[in-house]
Amino acid sequence: MLPYLRKLLRFHWILLAVMLGLAAFGVCAIYAATYMRENTILVSSWSRQMTWCFVGLGAFFVAAMVDYRKWMKWGAAPLYLAGIASLIALSFFGTTVYGAKSWIRIGGFQFQPSQIAVFGAVVATAVLLTMMKKFPAWLRLLAVVALCGPPMLKIALQRELGGALVWAPTIGFMLFTAGIPLRYLLAIAITAAAAMPVAFNFLLKPYQRDRILVFLDNNIDPLGAGWQVNQSLIAIGSGGWSGKGFLAPGTQNDLGFLPATAAHNDFIFAVIGEEFGFLGGVVLIGAFALLLLSILSVAYFARDDTGRLFCVGAAGLLFTHMAMNIGMTISVLPVTGLPLPLVSYGGTFALLVMTILGIVQSVWIHRKQEGRAESEARE
Repeated sequence: MLPYLRKLLRFHWILLAVMLGLAAFGVCAIYAATYMRENTILVSSWSRQMTWCFVGLGAFFVAAMVDYRKWMKWGAAPLYLAGIASLIALSFFGTTVYGAKSWIRIGGFQFQPSQIAVFGAVVATAVLLTMMKKFPAWLRLLAVVALCGPPMLKIALQRELGGALVWAPTIGFMLFTAGIPLRYLLAIAITAAAAMPVAFNFLLKPYQRDRILVFLDNNIDPLGAGWQVNQSLIAIGSGGWSGKGFLAPGTQNDLGFLPATAAHNDFIFAVIGEEFGFLGGVVLIGAFALLLLSILSVAYFARDDTGRLFCVGAAGLLFTHMAMNIGMTISVLPVTGLPLPLVSYGGTFALLVMTILGIVQSVWIHRKQEGRAESEARE
């Protein structure tokens, strides 16, 4: 019992506080987005999210108390293979939601295999890059491409645009941190950019192509493909400087101009903008910035490459979700369907994010133990 108490006292309290604050704010935002609906399932979304957050909090503490080196040593292969297996299972047992076959439903429980796959890939990439630390950069890069390429391609072929786009920046940040020359990463980025016209014409579904066209011009289809984005912009703009107030009568969300099926998940930032205004949006983005800085501070003080790389991957994963979600609601990025971490409705994703942050916490807790081990080895 005493060792666990000592670990608890070494917590990165800012990281924990920001995580809890975002989760609590998310439950409130989901309630504000759904409390006036007639659909009882939507109305109860906030309570289900709160339940998942409590489950996620338990996973956070378990992940934090276990030495992260055990997670990396024993969990890398199982997590990676679980992600691959779930992606394969998606082809046979997947459920189509909003035009994409990206969910697996088991009873009343459903999850996105792409989220498990990218989590497993982050862990496996951190371990692989550490193991190959003394190998040439080009060989390490090829090894990571071989590791992450197949699941990323599988997600792309399933037409899950958002799930596929998360991989490149997340793994790219880890490669850069591992010392892969920037010219290699730029070459990959340029190649991917050159392939975009092919992907646009042959890989994307019609509704996904429409999202990109609407991003380029919001007036192309204002009553169809452009409806959600335009209503999101109106909602955020109508909030003004300080917003209309929590649960105060609004227009875009309360009257249903923001689609009920999207207001509490993909477009939750639009609801926040309408109720809390520009100041509320800035505070929320500031909270995310503090969370990301906390994760990067853990990476900086990590005593081994595996912990450092995992933290960078975790920060990259959360930053990409945050940037793409907020970006699509204010029309600076195409609509991708990515949730806002800890704030959007999505219990399994909240559980996954809290588990990831628990491992980050473990890197922080065990940094001094690692430092003592290195000191003893030198002596």
